[in-house]
Amino acid sequence: MRMRKNTNFNTALFRTTLCSALKRTSGKMSRQMGDSHRRFLQTMMSNGIISASKAVALHRHCCETHGAHYVADRLDEFINVINAQLQPLFMHIRKGMSEEDGLEYYALVNVTETDITRMASDYADNELELFRKTMDLIVDSEGGSASSTDILNCADSLQTKKLKKKETELVLNKFVQDKWLNEKDGDYTLSVRCIVEMEQYMRTIYQDLIKVCHVCHNIALQCQTCENLTCGIKMHFPCVARYFRARSDPRCPECNEFWPHEIPEMQHSQSRSTQNLPSSSKENTAPTSSRRSRRL
Repeated sequence: MRMRKNTNFNTALFRTTLCSALKRTSGKMSRQMGDSHRRFLQTMMSNGIISASKAVALHRHCCETHGAHYVADRLDEFINVINAQLQPLFMHIRKGMSEEDGLEYYALVNVTETDITRMASDYADNELELFRKTMDLIVDSEGGSASSTDILNCADSLQTKKLKKKETELVLNKFVQDKWLNEKDGDYTLSVRCIVEMEQYMRTIYQDLIKVCHVCHNIALQCQTCENLTCGIKMHFPCVARYFRARSDPRCPECNEFWPHEIPEMQHSQSRSTQNLPSSSKENTAPTSSRRSRRL
C-alpha cells in the first residue's frame, strides 16, 4: 500500500505504469475486457475510491457509451472481469463498507504493498510516524476514534522529528484530503480507503486488538460491543441498525443476552444492497444521529 498525495492512484507515474502494462496485455484480454471495462478502470485510477451508488451509475455509463451489454445487477461480475486482468499487476478493485454510514465503496488497491513504511516516497518520516501513532490511538480506543488533542500530544514526542501544533494540523488535513482519515468535530477515524487498503497490515500489527463485525465480518472499530464478558461480539452502528430493525426485544445474535445499547435509526436506503442501488441514490445517506432507546 502506498499513500500518495491527493489521491492514491492519481499520479502520472502510476497511470503510465498501469496503462502501459494493460496495453502490453491488450491482446490477451480482448476476449473479456472491452472498452467499457477500460473506461471504468480509468475512472477508478483517477478517483481511487468511489461510492457504490457512483459505481452503479459509472457501470451503466461505460456500457452505454461503448455499446456493451448492460445488466443492472451485474456490477460485481463486471468488476471481476477487470480484476482478472489486474491480478498480474498486483492490483485489485475491492469493496468496503463505511463504518460511519454503512454505505459501500469500491477502491482500487495495491495488494502487494501493505507496510506503512512504503509510503515514504510521498510522506516525510515524521509524518509517517504521526500516522502510525494516530492509527495506534484509533485502534486502541473504545470508540474507534482519536481526538485532535491526543494526536497533538503524540506529535510533540515523535522520535523522528517533532511537529509543531500548526504543522501537525496541516499534516492531519493532508491525511484527510488524501482520504486516509476522516475528521468530525475534532475526532479522527480511519476512512474506508484506509481500512480496505491496510486491512492485512492492521491484522498483522495489531492482531488481537482487531475484531470483526458479527454481521458484515469487516474490521470493526466504530461499533457496539456485547456486554456479556463471555461473548463480547462487535457490530458496526449501521449493522446494529439493520440487524435490530424489526426486533422489539433486541438480543445478541451470538449469546442471546439482551442488547443494552441504544439502536441507531436507519434510513430506508441503507437497507438496499449494492447491486440494487439506483444511480440516483444519495451518497450521503446515513443513520440519523438521534437514537431511540430499546431498553426495557
